[in-house]
Amino acid sequence: MASLKSWIKAARLRTLPLALSSIALGGFIAAPDQSFKLAVVLMAALTTLLLQVLSNFANDYGDFSKGTDDEQRIGPRRTVQSGEITASQMKTAMLIFSLLAFVSGLLMLFFVVKLPLLETGIFIVLGIAAIASAIKYTTGKNPYGYAGLGDLFVFLFFGLAAVCGTYFLSTLSWKYTILLPASAMGMLSTGVLNLNNIRDFSNDKQKGKRTIAVKLGVEGAIVYHFLLVLLPFLLLSIYNLLENASWISYSFLLLLPLFLLDLNKIRQLKNTAALDPFLRKLALKTLLLTFVYGLGFIF
Repeated sequence: MASLKSWIKAARLRTLPLALSSIALGGFIAAPDQSFKLAVVLMAALTTLLLQVLSNFANDYGDFSKGTDDEQRIGPRRTVQSGEITASQMKTAMLIFSLLAFVSGLLMLFFVVKLPLLETGIFIVLGIAAIASAIKYTTGKNPYGYAGLGDLFVFLFFGLAAVCGTYFLSTLSWKYTILLPASAMGMLSTGVLNLNNIRDFSNDKQKGKRTIAVKLGVEGAIVYHFLLVLLPFLLLSIYNLLENASWISYSFLLLLPLFLLDLNKIRQLKNTAALDPFLRKLALKTLLLTFVYGLGFIF
C-alpha cells in the first residue's frame, strides 16, 4: 500500500493555491452584488481543488505511461515513476477524484445555486468537460498536452471558466467585462505551466512532448512568459477603469515589482533546471495578487 506521504506528494500541494486564485477572484468581484452567495464560492473552490488534484494524479500517471518521466526528468520525482504508487493504484485514485469532483459540482448546482434545468445542464456538461480535460492532458492515445494544447486548456478552464463561472453562479448575473479579469487569471495560470515546460524543455523535446515551450524554444518561451505575467496587470487595470472601481482596487499595482524581480531572475538563468522554485513563487504571488486586487471590491 502506498503511504499517505506518497499520496500527498502526488497531489502536489504547491499547485493548489493557484487553483484557488481564479475562484477567489470571481468571488471577490461578485461580492458587492446584492444576490451574492458565498456558499457557491466555497463549493466552487472545493470542486476546483478536487479537479486540480485529479489533474496532478493524471499527469503523474500519464507521463509515466508515455515514458516521459524517467531518470532524466529535472523536476521532482513523480510517485508512479519512483514506484511509490503503482499505476493501478493511481488509476483508481483518478476514478475516485473524478467522482468526487462530479458529485461536488452536482451538490453545488442542485442544492446551492438551484439554476433552471437548461442552465444546470450546461454547467453539468462543462463540469464533465473539465474532468475530461484534467485526465486527457497526458493520458490516452492522443493527450492534448503532447500536442502543445495544454496552455489553451489551462487558459480556458483555470481562467475563463473558473472566474466567469464563479461570478455567474454566485450572482446569477453576467457582464462581458468579467472576461478581462478572467483572461488575466488564465494567463497567470498558463504562466506556471509555461515555466514547468521550460524547465522540462530538453526532456520533453527528446520524448516528443511538443509543448509550446518546445515549439518556441527556450528564448521564445521566456518572451512568451513575460507576456503571460505582465499583460494581466494591464487587463485588471482596464477592468477597473470600465467599472469605475475605487482607487483602493489599484493597490495591486504595488505588487508589480515583485513579479518583475522574478522575471528578471528568470531571464538571467543559464540552466532551465533552476526554474523549479519559480513555479511555486508565481503560484503564491498570483494568490497574493488575487487577494490584494479582490479586497479592493469589498472595502
